[in-house]
Amino acid sequence: MNDLTKVINDPFLESGERLDALNKWYVQNSGGKNGGDPKKNISRSGEINNHIHTIYSFSPYTPAMAALMAWEAGLEAAGSVDHDSEAASQEMIAACAVLGMGGCSGIELRVDFTRGPEGAFFAERKLNNPDSFGSAYITIQGIPSTALEKTASFLKPIRAARFDRNQKMIEKTNEILLDAGLESIDFETGVIQKSQYRRGGEITERHLMAAAAERIVGRFGRGPELAGGLKKNFNIDPGPKLEKLLADQNNPHYLYDLLGILKTGLLPRCFIQPNENECIDASLAVDFALSINAVPAYSYLGDVEESPTGDKKAEKFEDDFLPELFEEIKRLGFLAAAYMPPRNTRPQIERIQRFCAEGNLMEISGVDINSSRQSFNCPEVLDPRCRHLLDTTWALIAHERLASINSTWGLFSPRNPLHSLSLQKRIILYAKAGKTLDLHHPEASAHSLLEGLKRFA
Repeated sequence: MNDLTKVINDPFLESGERLDALNKWYVQNSGGKNGGDPKKNISRSGEINNHIHTIYSFSPYTPAMAALMAWEAGLEAAGSVDHDSEAASQEMIAACAVLGMGGCSGIELRVDFTRGPEGAFFAERKLNNPDSFGSAYITIQGIPSTALEKTASFLKPIRAARFDRNQKMIEKTNEILLDAGLESIDFETGVIQKSQYRRGGEITERHLMAAAAERIVGRFGRGPELAGGLKKNFNIDPGPKLEKLLADQNNPHYLYDLLGILKTGLLPRCFIQPNENECIDASLAVDFALSINAVPAYSYLGDVEESPTGDKKAEKFEDDFLPELFEEIKRLGFLAAAYMPPRNTRPQIERIQRFCAEGNLMEISGVDINSSRQSFNCPEVLDPRCRHLLDTTWALIAHERLASINSTWGLFSPRNPLHSLSLQKRIILYAKAGKTLDLHHPEASAHSLLEGLKRFA
């Protein structure tokens, strides 16, 4: 990294300082090697990714750096999604504007599916959450900027409950570390101060495993000895592929490779199930999303054969009970389903698309980026069978901008003058609107965009 990108990706600077550095970077690099518009020097692929994690959950990237990485990968639109936190939203939107990209934001949280009429059915099943039965990860997408403060208030008790659970899990982790002859973790210095919790971010299980990884590396160093230490002291076998990566002292992704191993090999031993204050009833999350004119989306995982990030084992999830799940999703009031084209098989994608069509649900694409190993590219969305996912992202971008000006013009608002149009037609119309925004000044240009939609209505 050069000096400017170090500032852009400094997690402990103020957001404004990172954005100032990004502005300077863009001016200095706007001509590239050949001069002229930077967009002429880096080919725009048409790709999008609106599920990028940042430092406000667990990620190697600040929101500004995430936007820059997406821009350098040739994406045309990018969005942040963090666990239990909206803290990245404003910086992500602003950073995308600096770079002339479409920008959007959302949040991700765990919710409980066991408290509704079908609770008994889901209580014994894993939905999309490898750690728990009966609960699922969902996203709330397209949060208007005017609702960010309400979102932070809604998340505050969830974050507090998770904080308490994290402390207890560190205590259990320390028991394991001490039994293995390693130094324990201080929750304040080893976890909180290395997170963005006091800046509105969340502490996740990855933060806890990163603290454990620091202790393990401190004891065994980087290299072949570490894999041996995992086997002997923790009864964790990384397997030949990951063992080879751990043997490489110069591996730039060392932490994330080790995290993947610990997430499957160590975390289950210290994991504590979240209580009802942290993993709230799914209906409460959906109702909140609708109240702020945002889009609640179920995040489909599907049966996993091999994890791209190395932190999930081969396991069955929703595929055996999709009809019942989608019936419940509709009953709860979800407006969308999200899925990841690079991670799902063609039959899985076709099946999800069919259920979305039958349920009149918006389809949202986004690959969760939370590791330095992951590519920001998602060429699968350019496949003719998935290209409509580009439109849904641009529709979300338009929705965020318009709903921030006038809540009536939220994509799903029942008071929207275009509400009588089919969902598909509204998405197409909003996608066209999103693409006509002045991407360097999306907030300002949204006012004229709104006038144009009013004339259309």
